[in-house]
Amino acid sequence: MTVLDARWDEKMKSPFEIGAIRPPSEAASLLVRVTRNCPWNRCAFCPVYHNAKFSIRGVDDVKQDIREMAAIARMIQDVSVSLGFEGEVTWEVRKALAARKDLVPGTAQVTSFLAQGAKHAFLQDANSIVMPTEDLLEVLAFLRETFPTIERITSYARAHSIVRKKSEDLKAICEAGLNRVHVGLESGSDRVLTLVRKGVSAEQHIEAGLRAKQAGMELSEYYMPGLGGRSLWREHAIETARVLNAIDPHFIRLRTTAIVPGTVLEDMEKLGQWEPMDDEQVIEELELLLEHLDVSSELSSDHILNLLAELQGKLPEIKPRLISTIHRFRSMSPNHRRAFILARRGGMVERLDEMQDEAAQESAMLLLESVENHYGGDLPAAVRDLMAHFV
Repeated sequence: MTVLDARWDEKMKSPFEIGAIRPPSEAASLLVRVTRNCPWNRCAFCPVYHNAKFSIRGVDDVKQDIREMAAIARMIQDVSVSLGFEGEVTWEVRKALAARKDLVPGTAQVTSFLAQGAKHAFLQDANSIVMPTEDLLEVLAFLRETFPTIERITSYARAHSIVRKKSEDLKAICEAGLNRVHVGLESGSDRVLTLVRKGVSAEQHIEAGLRAKQAGMELSEYYMPGLGGRSLWREHAIETARVLNAIDPHFIRLRTTAIVPGTVLEDMEKLGQWEPMDDEQVIEELELLLEHLDVSSELSSDHILNLLAELQGKLPEIKPRLISTIHRFRSMSPNHRRAFILARRGGMVERLDEMQDEAAQESAMLLLESVENHYGGDLPAAVRDLMAHFV
């Protein structure tokens, strides 16, 4: 009996741990959990780790999970060979696996990893860089030894944790394989960062970003349009551009602010401490940010929370087209803008161009009429309810 079989018979659950979230760009990555939850866990907007205790997993436990993943990978490849595909995870192999009733939870994740070439892994949960350096290096070495095809290993990283790591440690971690980090900048305004309890200053974000790059890591910085609310939106945009200009990260990823029930941000709104912006105001903020950006980053609008999926590409070359897209949205008639907002939020369309189709336009207008009747004309309330499900 293999390790996988033994543990599955004993526990009747996934033979390895999987955390709550990962970036959209890591959808086909092998998910390796090295920490549980978030060591900070105080950000006003975040619902993910509510009341969850943070812990760093033991190296032996993480290694055992990697062995379990390898056992599943061998099983999948055996199925492929039995079907005549020489270990390749084709559509036919995935269909055969989907028809089986004896697969353990976690098989689909390993299957996606193999189907995309087994090149990427993602370390969970919210801040893997906080793991002791020697332990992290041991995990990275074992992961790459077990899956030698892996080319990129990525993790979320808190700016405060990066700043606390020695430069030589960051370089060693990068050389061991952790060569991309995602940092939640959220805002470059100290007033906004304080308001939402981020626990990091703008200058610390700059220092952390530069140190990650100097260590050789690819750097993604997340920016949250709308996070400053109606009172601080201009400062939020301009100061975020200033910080991003100082860092010049490899990627800038947009994550539009959504108010999730049960978060501190929702409480702040109810108490009048923070006033949300609607989609049209957020688009105005994005235009202001773009006007002040002077970077060579790749802008990515890779999340359903973002209204305009078109806002992506290599800066600065793409900037005129991005601003033109914003102007095209703002030049639509009020009803067509509202219809597009609702159709996008409801998953009916993804891009502005789709609204040129008469059938899509008619469906969006009918949806707008129905939803506004239900919400008494309060479109922002309808959009808020939809967005709360996407965090």
